Amino acid sequence: MKIPVTLNGTKTIFDASPDESLLTVLEKNSITSAKRGCLQGTCGACTVLLNDRPVAACKVAVGLVINSNIITLDYFSKTEEYSDISEGFSKAGFKLCGYCNAGKFFAAHEILKMNKMPTRNDIAEVVEHLSPCCVDRETLINGVLYAAQINDKKSQRRIPKRGF
Repeated sequence: MKIPVTLNGTKTIFDASPDESLLTVLEKNSITSAKRGCLQGTCGACTVLLNDRPVAACKVAVGLVINSNIITLDYFSKTEEYSDISEGFSKAGFKLCGYCNAGKFFAAHEILKMNKMPTRNDIAEVVEHLSPCCVDRETLINGVLYAAQINDKKSQRRIPKRGF
C-alpha cells in the first residue's frame, strides 16, 4: 500500500503493509533515531512526533498515518527548542545515553508546548509513563524545568522594548 506522509519536512510515500508498525517502516527508510526498544511504548526509544504529538512508533500501525506529519529526533535536533531542552538536561546534570533520547526530548517538547512555565506536577504527569534507563524521574523533571527557564529568558530577550 502507498502511504503518503511528510517525513522531516519532506513529502514521502511509504510502500508498506498498513498493519506494519511505523517503527518498522521508519527503519526500512533508514531512520535511525527511532530505535527498537521495549516494543510496548514505555521506554521512549522509538518516540516520534506525529502531527506534533509524541507517540511510540512501535505502537502505531503505519496505515493510520496517511497524510500525517512525522518528525524524528534527527530532524528535531536541528531546532532551537532541541538546543534549549538539551541545555536544560545538561544543567540538571545528566548525560544522554542515546538509547531513549527521543522519548525524553519529545516529552519535554510536549510539556513546554502545553505550558511555557510548567510546574513539577505538570511535568510528572507527562513523564510518568516513561521508563528511561539513564536518568531518574526527578532529574528528568529538573531538566525540563531548566529548559523552560532557558526558553523563557530567550523569549524575554526577543520582546522589542517600546520607548518614547
